[in-house]
Amino acid sequence: MLFNSWQFAIFLPVVFALYWSVPQRFRWFVILVSSYWFYMSWNVKYVTLILFTTFISYLAAILLERFNKNTAMKKIILALTLIACLSVLFTFKYFNFFSQSFIEFMHLFAIHIHPVTLKLLLPVGISFYTFQTLGYVIDVYRGTTKPEKHFGIYAAFISFFPQLVAGPIERTNNLLPQIKAYHEFKYEQAVYGLKLMTWGFFKKLCIADILAIHSDKIFNDIYSYKGFALIIAAFFFTVQIYCDFSGYSDIARGCSNLFGIELMHNFRSPYFASSIREFWSRWHISLSTWFRDYVYIPLGGNRVSRFRHKINIMITFIVSGLWHGANWTFVIWGTLHGLAQITENAFVRRDDIHGFKRALRVCITFLFCMFAWVFFRANNISEALYFFGHLFEGITDVKAYFILNGIEIFALELSTAVRITGSIIFLAIWDYISVKRDVISLITSQKYFIFRYAFYFGILTLLILYRASGNIQFVYFQF
Repeated sequence: MLFNSWQFAIFLPVVFALYWSVPQRFRWFVILVSSYWFYMSWNVKYVTLILFTTFISYLAAILLERFNKNTAMKKIILALTLIACLSVLFTFKYFNFFSQSFIEFMHLFAIHIHPVTLKLLLPVGISFYTFQTLGYVIDVYRGTTKPEKHFGIYAAFISFFPQLVAGPIERTNNLLPQIKAYHEFKYEQAVYGLKLMTWGFFKKLCIADILAIHSDKIFNDIYSYKGFALIIAAFFFTVQIYCDFSGYSDIARGCSNLFGIELMHNFRSPYFASSIREFWSRWHISLSTWFRDYVYIPLGGNRVSRFRHKINIMITFIVSGLWHGANWTFVIWGTLHGLAQITENAFVRRDDIHGFKRALRVCITFLFCMFAWVFFRANNISEALYFFGHLFEGITDVKAYFILNGIEIFALELSTAVRITGSIIFLAIWDYISVKRDVISLITSQKYFIFRYAFYFGILTLLILYRASGNIQFVYFQF
């Protein structure tokens, strides 16, 4: 069930009405049933996987508390839980990748092995809810949170439908207490949630989905293109993936507000970051902080030698890249970001910069991210290498022709080009203001209601008139 579908447009009001009409003690049950219904709309069979992961992590937390003073037993319980949950993730997401990679490696030594692959469909959201359960178990192991004794409430926490399939990857101490807490309906919170959802839908339907049509045309037939057309495709995908994923996060957060629940911020104007380090403090925050707390810091973080610190950074980013997909292109993408951060740590001062110097760094960071996204989007390494090998083909000719030829290859209609340009400019202004202010709260606080309603009416009009046709799946559903 996609957020941008008629099924969800019916589903959400029904769940909203049920949630606020039943007594508080039964609201967790409404969340649980609706969340499992939401998840089963994708594939009924795979509900067993989330049930298995939920039960194993629930039981592990109970046992960790029972053997609280037995350090050896706690380590065994934690290790077995990690193995159990990660085995499910590995089987469905990574088995074929590592099997094929091993076979290709053996071929280098003229050793031929019969391929072994599994014909399994990747369960939607498996990477997200697996990490959420692991974070919960590790927190209980560390003693920073108490295990939840009520299995139904815990299951509702793991499966909470707004963030189930594409995050944010919520922390136990933020979401679980809110699932259990008493909530009074707050009109202002609900209205804010609807406004946030509307902005998320605008980014998804009016920017990401339209850009996807044109970037996919290039990346799905990349050998037919060269020069500036490739640069346009990379730029379009850079904006597309941001609007697609942050749009989902906004919808999820806004939807949660309807139930009196606040999810964590997952994006904070990442393309206005002036360094890769700052970029990752603004992009997919729930994942980057998860890797920081459960991978980077346990490895030693920066409390080790300089060389070991660099190794810790690289391991964290490589694992992060692999988390995104079972393909060497994702590993390279993560490696590039790791190398960039190591380079920054060595040569770039972390002083508070302003004006032209900051603007220059923002542009450099954006360009790095844009070209790194090529490995993220390319179907394989060969296509990514073709992209960079033919990126500037024809630039030695007249520069204007190089640019005009690339634009001509895209064959954008003037009206489409104007809409895309206008939407991206509008997005950039919104994000620039968002660096320091909450734009929705800023608009809501305006004295003249005519201005406020004219703005809301304008957004809704654009959603109705200029949304991309068809229900295009969110990019991060594949992870």
